[in-house]
Amino acid sequence: MTTYLPPDFEAKLCPPDQLKERVALLARPLVFTNGCFDILHRGHVTYLAQARALGAAMVVAVNTDASVRRLGKGDDRPINPTEHRAAVLAALSCVDLVTWFDSDTPYDVIMAAQPDILVKGGDWAPDKIVGSREVLAWGGQVHSIPFRFDTSTTATLNKIRSLG
Repeated sequence: MTTYLPPDFEAKLCPPDQLKERVALLARPLVFTNGCFDILHRGHVTYLAQARALGAAMVVAVNTDASVRRLGKGDDRPINPTEHRAAVLAALSCVDLVTWFDSDTPYDVIMAAQPDILVKGGDWAPDKIVGSREVLAWGGQVHSIPFRFDTSTTATLNKIRSLG
């Protein structure tokens, strides 16, 4: 009988209480971003690759299921549970570490990670990004990356629902 080991990307999953220690092992400058990443699409992976290109390593923090529900994206959201969304992100080569947060904002995980570069998508003005003041105060950078593709999980779900 063949024994199958867990895939290597599973090692990129990091509980929030281990984040500070695990981040200390990553190359700098460190990029940090966050989001729901419910159904991964081209817009997500393009954004993540562009964010990662700004530094030497990248941490992605995923909203937990409860946190996604509080965002008001719909009663059936998220479609995929936290652990599945985190694993899919961890499988991407541009992602070095994946953690999660249950609060309404990623402030606590940003403070634990102490990133050099804080990034969000183009729908966020840099001065409205949670943690931007703190990252700038310790000499870091804050970026809002414009969307290159008109894609969204909500639009994808609406299309699927209209077919049913």
